[in-house]
Amino acid sequence: MSRIERYVLRTATTAFLTGLVVLTGVIWITQALRQIDLLTSKGQTILIFLLMTGLALPSLIAVIAPVALFAGILYTFNKLNGDSELVVMAAAGVSPARLLRPTLALSIAVFAGVAAITVQVLPWSFGQMENLTTYIRADFISNFARPGAFNDLTVGFVFHYRERTPDGALRGVFMQDRRDPEHVSTYIAEAGKTLEKDGSSYLQLSKGVLLRPQAAGDSAMVTFDDYTIDLNQFSQAVAAVKRPRERSTVDLMLPTAADRADAAMAGHIRSELLDRLASPLYALVAGLVAFAALGEARTTRQGRGLAIGGAVLAFVAIRGLGIAATTLTVGVPSAAIFVWLIPLAATLGALAMIFRQPLFLAHAARRAATRPA
Repeated sequence: MSRIERYVLRTATTAFLTGLVVLTGVIWITQALRQIDLLTSKGQTILIFLLMTGLALPSLIAVIAPVALFAGILYTFNKLNGDSELVVMAAAGVSPARLLRPTLALSIAVFAGVAAITVQVLPWSFGQMENLTTYIRADFISNFARPGAFNDLTVGFVFHYRERTPDGALRGVFMQDRRDPEHVSTYIAEAGKTLEKDGSSYLQLSKGVLLRPQAAGDSAMVTFDDYTIDLNQFSQAVAAVKRPRERSTVDLMLPTAADRADAAMAGHIRSELLDRLASPLYALVAGLVAFAALGEARTTRQGRGLAIGGAVLAFVAIRGLGIAATTLTVGVPSAAIFVWLIPLAATLGALAMIFRQPLFLAHAARRAATRPA
């Protein structure tokens, strides 16, 4: 790379990283405030709070990185235009391709980073978040649920106990699961205690009854001496079958027979896989659309502001269409072609605009004229 190319790359990279850190930080703080109940109602430590919110960072970065790249490229070439540096470069005979190269280099680097996050890091982070959620809820029962209070373990699931003995056992346990209004379960037991086995949390109830309302208005009652409840089943985030976003990319490519037989699950798996594979392409789209708008020397009279506005609208429209196409594939498998067609068409369209700019055409004409016969 020449000195000019390194200068453009350094300026664009600095702008991109600044935008990425600022945007990610603002959104992360917003998300973190929504999890503040971990420190209050759930009684967790600041370490658990930071770990839970930190696991959300990969998903934020994957979404924000193309936007930050787009803003960084626009800022860089708007600055070069505003300081008349592009005009000087053009007058000195600098090829437009030399300005495009650092843009492509940064775009490809962001593409690779986003691809690594969406394909490998995101499934791991989502899986860790679900495991941590289960731990928090189990820990909440064993250590932080207040005696004498009706504690919401999750939406529709209430937990209550009268007192805690010195050895940690719970006395006077009451639980009610109303998450499914058609199948309400009520547990009443004299005592209970939490257990850990093979990485799973359990609540063992002693000397109690299980009540389930019947259609006739009566309740079916089952008495028990010992009854063990898997706390994982009461977590909204943990299910017997992993959700698509928690599965590895290889698992999404090779769904089980049960997944293929379930039309709804098959649709969500297809949509998740396409989103992971196609999302990184928007980093290339972002860099090229921004360069197509401001990569050529412009004056204010030539509508630099109009070019920026047009580029922003174009990128928002392209990304919006991409999200819509990915969502559509849940129920319409044939829509998968649009998931690929939209970013590829946008990339080719931006390249066509770039190579049809007067400076590119003039430089190509000069090279053709000086080429030996």
